[in-house]
Amino acid sequence: MLRMVSAQRIAFIVLLLGSFIMVSPLVWMVSTSFDWGARLNMSFPPRFWPEQFSLKPYKAAFTNVPMLKYIVNSFYVAAGVITVSILSALLSGYALSKLKFKWSSLVLILALSTMMIPFEVTMLPQYLLFNQVGLLDTYWAFYLPALNYAFGTFLAKSFIDQLPTSLREAGIIDGAGEGSVFWRIYFPLCMPIVVTLVILQFLHIWNDLLWPLLVLSTSDKYTIQLGVAMFTYARGNNVTPSIVMAAATVSLVPALLMYLFLQKYIVESIAYTGIKQ
Repeated sequence: MLRMVSAQRIAFIVLLLGSFIMVSPLVWMVSTSFDWGARLNMSFPPRFWPEQFSLKPYKAAFTNVPMLKYIVNSFYVAAGVITVSILSALLSGYALSKLKFKWSSLVLILALSTMMIPFEVTMLPQYLLFNQVGLLDTYWAFYLPALNYAFGTFLAKSFIDQLPTSLREAGIIDGAGEGSVFWRIYFPLCMPIVVTLVILQFLHIWNDLLWPLLVLSTSDKYTIQLGVAMFTYARGNNVTPSIVMAAATVSLVPALLMYLFLQKYIVESIAYTGIKQ
């Protein structure tokens, strides 16, 4: 009994230490974002309470860069990508699971094989392709690649496999077309996997920096991550830590709100997919 209690205490101390290590950079970032005294130099060792509490870093962040516009742009990109990718994943997952057409297994294998190729390998061909068709510096460069959401197709197929095929057969007997069977019967039952895919896609799109940096050249179309990056590379060595941290804090607010309101579904999505974003 004493050995079990000791093991629990050790586990509690280890988890507490791990939590502190993971949370302390976030607390340091938020603290610095309110510290006007850190506008020229980052405090070290870290201060977890502002030396000169002020909202001036946030005012400076919104004055130097149109943060609100970039947040709206990010929502615009995320909404389009989520809509296209999830519809593509659900429809292809339904077809592979219930229609059982010829070569369906081969189609699934080919789709899954694209997951084995790192994005850095396909990034340059995609860039050249969009350059040739004149879609660079448009949001179509985000929406069209979302049609091939192999990971979502795999998850949707796995989920729909668990739904009874007799529902489709009953719908067909009652005279419903394949589209009606999907939208009226299977789609409402797919809400758990839809929520999971929305969360995963939103976090991925919201935090993405590399692809927007490549395809967007007009500053009015920048996403929020490009806006935060402007505070570092556009000003060379004249980096203002508190203003950069204020911009980074603002960029985190939508993701944090999503985590607070959808915490239950995020935990379930991680458990269901076995991955972390």
